[in-house]
Amino acid sequence: MIRDALRHAGRDWIVPDWPVAQRVAAFATTRNGGVSTGRYASLNLGAAGAARTSGDAPAAVAENRARVRALLPAEPVWLAQVHGSAVHVADAPMPDAPPVADAAVTRTRNVVLAVQSADCLPVLLADRDGAAIAVAHAGWRGLAAGVVDNAVRALAVAPEHVVAWLGPAIGPDAFEVGADVRDAFVAADVRAVTAFHPKSPGKWWADLYALARQRLARCGVREVYGGGACTYAEPARFFSYRRDGETGRMAALLWLR
Repeated sequence: MIRDALRHAGRDWIVPDWPVAQRVAAFATTRNGGVSTGRYASLNLGAAGAARTSGDAPAAVAENRARVRALLPAEPVWLAQVHGSAVHVADAPMPDAPPVADAAVTRTRNVVLAVQSADCLPVLLADRDGAAIAVAHAGWRGLAAGVVDNAVRALAVAPEHVVAWLGPAIGPDAFEVGADVRDAFVAADVRAVTAFHPKSPGKWWADLYALARQRLARCGVREVYGGGACTYAEPARFFSYRRDGETGRMAALLWLR
């Protein structure tokens, strides 16, 4: 249904291929299909005035969000993301201001969860039977701080019933980090060493997808789908902060029908 609607609208957005109940609906936008220009071309969903997205025209962002909203049952619960680990419970009425959080969870029909990204990893989580859903914005800081772990716990279902989907993020051949990042993960779990490969003295290539899968496995989540795209390597399709600096934001959206 969602895939057909996107095809009819001429969008190259991404529909997760994961084994969840039909009442679970989701898609991830790309940078295509909007009205923004220049470095924000064309579907920048980052709120005008927000950090690193302040140069786009507010009217363009509003139109871009309206185009996404047209395919949704309600206005998304946009978060004020801070690269932390807090989870917003979105079963209450929409707050007046974006909640300060990097994850959200709901059991309520037609509440649309959303996370924005431009290299960081969007993680979608669902109870296989569609009882609860969650999203997480997982850059390296959020991953290290436990944002994915907290989102899984917030679902309040047995981990073996949870299915995860990893949206587009910076790939393992483009994400250069320092030893401090590697040390933060390896100190928590020595197995994380396999997600880092040497680049030069004191520098490492980090695999966000592998790190997220490791975190999910530690939480007991075994069914993980998606992953493999590289936002940095595909400038025609994805925004990338590492590649372009000031740039737009994409979104991954998830709701219960």
